[in-house]
Amino acid sequence: MIPVTEFRQFSEQQPQFRVLKPWWDVFTDYLSVVMLMIGVFGCTLQVRQDKIICLPQKMTMYNQTILLPNKTAVQPDVPEMMGRKTNLDFQQYSFINQMCYEKALHWYAKYFPYLVLIHTLIFMVCSNFWFKFPGSSSKIEHFISILGKCFDSPWTTRALSEVSGENPEEKDNKNNSASKAILNVSVEGNLDSLEKTQSLKSIPEKIVVDKPTASALDKKEGEQAKALFEKVKKFRLHVEEGDILYVMYVRQTVLKVFKFLLIIAYNSALVSEVQITVKCSVDIQDMTGYKHFSCNHTMAHLFSKLSYCYLCFVAVYGFTCLYTSYWLFYRSLKEYSFEYVRQETGIDDIPDVKNDFAFMLHMIDQYDPLYSKRFAVFLSEVSENKLKQLNLNHEWTPEKLRQRLLTNHNNRLELQLFMLSGLPDTIFEVTELQSLKLEIINNVTIPASIAQLENLQELSLYQCCLKSHTTATSFLKDNLKVLRVKFDDSRELPHWLYHLRNLEELYLIGSLSPDASKNVVLESLRELKNLKTLSLKSNFTKIPQSIVDVSSHLQRLYVYNDGTKLVMLNNLKKMVNLTELELVHCDLERIPHAVFSLTNLQELDLKENNLRSIEEIVSCQHLHKLTCLKLWHNSICYIPEHIKKLGSLERLYFSHNKIEILPSHLFLCNKLRYLDLSNNDIRFIPPEIGVLQSLQYFSVTCNKIENLPDELFFCKKLKTLKLGKNTLSLLSPKISYLVLLTHLELKGNHFELLPPELRFCRALKRGGLVVEDVLFETLPSDIRDKMKAE
Repeated sequence: MIPVTEFRQFSEQQPQFRVLKPWWDVFTDYLSVVMLMIGVFGCTLQVRQDKIICLPQKMTMYNQTILLPNKTAVQPDVPEMMGRKTNLDFQQYSFINQMCYEKALHWYAKYFPYLVLIHTLIFMVCSNFWFKFPGSSSKIEHFISILGKCFDSPWTTRALSEVSGENPEEKDNKNNSASKAILNVSVEGNLDSLEKTQSLKSIPEKIVVDKPTASALDKKEGEQAKALFEKVKKFRLHVEEGDILYVMYVRQTVLKVFKFLLIIAYNSALVSEVQITVKCSVDIQDMTGYKHFSCNHTMAHLFSKLSYCYLCFVAVYGFTCLYTSYWLFYRSLKEYSFEYVRQETGIDDIPDVKNDFAFMLHMIDQYDPLYSKRFAVFLSEVSENKLKQLNLNHEWTPEKLRQRLLTNHNNRLELQLFMLSGLPDTIFEVTELQSLKLEIINNVTIPASIAQLENLQELSLYQCCLKSHTTATSFLKDNLKVLRVKFDDSRELPHWLYHLRNLEELYLIGSLSPDASKNVVLESLRELKNLKTLSLKSNFTKIPQSIVDVSSHLQRLYVYNDGTKLVMLNNLKKMVNLTELELVHCDLERIPHAVFSLTNLQELDLKENNLRSIEEIVSCQHLHKLTCLKLWHNSICYIPEHIKKLGSLERLYFSHNKIEILPSHLFLCNKLRYLDLSNNDIRFIPPEIGVLQSLQYFSVTCNKIENLPDELFFCKKLKTLKLGKNTLSLLSPKISYLVLLTHLELKGNHFELLPPELRFCRALKRGGLVVEDVLFETLPSDIRDKMKAE
């Protein structure tokens, strides 16, 4: 007999695939096995036993006469037909049986078991084809793999327990009798009866999940759960693009229904053709002496019963397929809603899914709804964020964070965190922290625990999308002094920055609307009552009105444009309390007239503009407090004589321009302590430079100077003298007058030797002397040793 296991390959699938087999598929699989056994049993009988047994029918002749030549009718004797006398009697019967089987027996009676076998195999192939087809089996295998890992992940249990509606403290304080009752149910084995009477959707997670499993995950488990989130995301994007699984399942179901109708139709019509007695007439008289035979189909009775049984099983199979078709077309299986999971677990951000992803989840629900419930945890961003937070806390311990503390330029202890997935809770244990700098950290909420950082005064957010807890916002209002925000879009600005009433310094870097009058982002700055410093690095065309709203207390304004022309500056006139103003890279061609109204201005920086003429500088004489003027990185060709009227100037920057001549009246600004004329086309330094007795810093590097006036060395307070990259060939011995000199740059000239009088510059060391090594060797050895000595 043929073993049924030989046909396993037609229906075999991985054991894990059982979760995608609803009850009707399991039921039809069993029906297929029964029908397969009917077919195999019939085929076995067909092969091993005689198919048909035939006997010849006796022939008689009536009213037959023979005419003799004399026309006399003679009644012949009718001899008994005995057949041909040979030794092949058994072979003759075998031949007759075979001929009658082929010629007389109905094809349905002959091939019934084979038809049953073929139809059953087709049913089996149809039922499991989507598990074998390459386009669908790969998705199924991937889904089953991820599903199993999600179901068994400790993070699933932890996440569901955290949102089950009960805090750990509440669980500990539960009624002891209720706890004992649940324990007794599990001990006595009555949980099975509970599951039978209660839907899985209504079973609270606290029964399914044991409390000890909700403990803190170790680092390895956290990393595994993190990888699962990424896999689920990628799988969802891949599977939701198409519906091949749904289409394959629908097609194989429709094919089975069609097959069922076909089998019922022709089997019902032909089952009556299976008869025990078969009349056979074959023209084989020359071989056997007989033409008519009476045959007995030995398996007709059994085949008849089997055919009726087979029809019954096919009918049940077909009605099951019809129910499957109803389920497929009546329900929207290409959409799946986690509404009941959201209501039961409290995780509100679980998204609904579609296409093949939705279809597989519908199939999973037919197996066990608990699978989709636990799987949904890995579709939730809230759950993912909690896991990221847990992993962050494992990775960034308080000890590790303290090792990264540095002192910034404001002399505050600063912690910088870059490209993290969130904000570690352990930060709030570093209570000595004064400045926190976060870069490229998105979707983070500043928790209420930030109030533990009592010393925090400075916060820097570079390309971070942050929200703030209400308690955290209150803390920041009272404590934050400095805020720096760098953003790519104005919508990324934290809304709570406009409520920081104690904020003193605000630095904003990012692209804002070119039309500042329509820019609503900065309208609320008027609430920053203590704001002293405002820095804006953007693309303004005019000074925003919101800046004017804080003009009564604003002291420092820095505007860094990206080259956009700043054309409307009238609002500056209202900022009468400004002491520092920077208008950098604003494509200015003249010094703005509005600047001359700022009587309290002490420092003016117009770096990287398009200034060519500065005749307006005469109006700066009204700025009696102006001590620093920076006109560097422009296209200024000459310095007007009105510069002499700026008697209060102490620092003057003219570097990186196109100045060729230094006017002597420049040196009438006798309070100058810092003068930078580097990177110009200057060829000559007037002797009037000796008037600058307060000069401490003088730079003329990258010019075309050939000689130095001796009067330069009368500036005895000079500490820094930069003469590099000129055409100087001689350094005067009067360099000895500069006893306070600490930095001397001579590199890039035509010097052949250095004067030994450098010995009198006692503050000058080798590190402060910027000169070629060969030229340094021209000094006497004792001077060299003295300079090298610390």
